[in-house]
This record gives sequence, C-alpha cells and structure tokens, in this order.
Amino acid sequence: MSDSTDLPRFPQDVSPGPAGAATPRPGTINGAFWAFLAATVISIVSGLLVLTQRDTLADALRKSDTGLTAQQVDQATTVALVAAVVIAVIIALLYLLFAVKLRAGRNWARIVLTVLTALQVLSLLAGSGGSWIGYLSCLAAVIGVVLSFLPESSAYITAARTVRR
Repeated sequence: MSDSTDLPRFPQDVSPGPAGAATPRPGTINGAFWAFLAATVISIVSGLLVLTQRDTLADALRKSDTGLTAQQVDQATTVALVAAVVIAVIIALLYLLFAVKLRAGRNWARIVLTVLTALQVLSLLAGSGGSWIGYLSCLAAVIGVVLSFLPESSAYITAARTVRR
C-alpha cells in the first residue's frame, strides 16, 4: 500500500504570480479532456450515421397509418433527420465546452460531465437499443469521469479554484 506522500502535491495557496503563471495541469486532466473529446467525436459520428437511416424512418412513418401522402412522408423524414443532426451537434458542442472548462480546472464542468455520463450509462442500461458506437462513446465518457476524479485531478481543480479567488 502506498503512502499518500507518493501522490503529486499541488499547492493549496497558489497565486498567479507576476506573469499570471497557472498551476501545472496534470496528465489525468489532460487524459479526461481527450476522453471527453473522443466521446464527443464518436457521438457526432453516431449522429451523422442517422442520415443513413432515411429509408427505415420513412418506412416507419408509412406503416404508422397516419394517412400521410408520399410527399408528406418525405418532408417529415427530412425534418426528423435534420432535427436529429442539429440536436446531436448542439449537444456535442456543449459537451466540448464542458470538457474545455474541465481542462481549465472548473469543478462545475466536472460535475456536469459526470451527470451527463451517468445519464448516458443509465440510458444504455435501461435498454434504449444502444449501438456499438453508443457503447464506445459511453466508455470514453466513463474513462473521462474516472480520470477527472483521480487525486491528481482533484488537487488541480482545488488549486485552480484557489487561483481564481
């Protein structure tokens, strides 16, 4: 069992100094950032793959017995696909913003990313029909959460909070 003195220590009272020097960012925070970035990219790819499901969506609309004409089915399919892609891009951009803020040492971003990842895991466990790409994105996000809560990351976030005060 290792002693807690083996862990890197970040100063608890860090001042930016004359040049505004920041607390060194540990590799765990960088790793968490890249894991969340990977989860974001994978999610965008997943969102774009929805575009390949046009025929499946149109068939589902036709079978729903809504009395839609062929032109209405085509329009509804287009609107649904565009909406899905726009929503995926907006969510990905927000996820990216949170990852950047985590990298800057913001604890609130770590909490938001943890909640979003927990919701993603719950969604997959609830059997929402996740695909392999959804599981891959979830795995990357879980790795990001774990890395963001390691002792080095917590010390960095605490030190960054002290610098901002």
